[in-house]
Amino acid sequence: MVLFDLFLVFFRIGLFAVGGAYSFLPLIEKDVVERYHWLAREEFLEVLGIVKIFPGAISVKFATYTGNKVAGVPGAIVANIANLLSPVILVLVATYFYNQYKDIPSVKGAFSTIQVVVFAMIVAVAFQTVGVVNLISWKNVLLIIIAFSLFMFTKIHPALIILGAGLLGALTNR
Repeated sequence: MVLFDLFLVFFRIGLFAVGGAYSFLPLIEKDVVERYHWLAREEFLEVLGIVKIFPGAISVKFATYTGNKVAGVPGAIVANIANLLSPVILVLVATYFYNQYKDIPSVKGAFSTIQVVVFAMIVAVAFQTVGVVNLISWKNVLLIIIAFSLFMFTKIHPALIILGAGLLGALTNR
């Protein structure tokens, strides 16, 4: 039964993780933390911090961690298959319909509105991850401004910005 639940949860997460990377976090928090209690809220945030340092899709790493914790290797496999299956199916179906109806104003409006809402959820998760208390430090605000500026206005690869931040944190023992 737990494998079936894992499949359904991660299929749904894959299905509604519109916009990529962090858009699925409110979904996973609702099911994995609040509904099934597979992870405590604190553990969810700790895992989020840990999985961000490894390469690859965050949803895959969360599916692997949660599935393995709940049902071992079979749980990790089931959670990942479900997580990947739903977007594959959606993209195949959406590609057909998008090519047929992409110029209709209501379709354009739907995608535009979804983008704005996903942005809002990503910002909310960012605030939860960093913590509002950490944002009142002038050093952290300066780091945010520098990282944002480097990302937005230079051609510096994001990986170098992340590595630089890690080096700075290690050297200053933040």
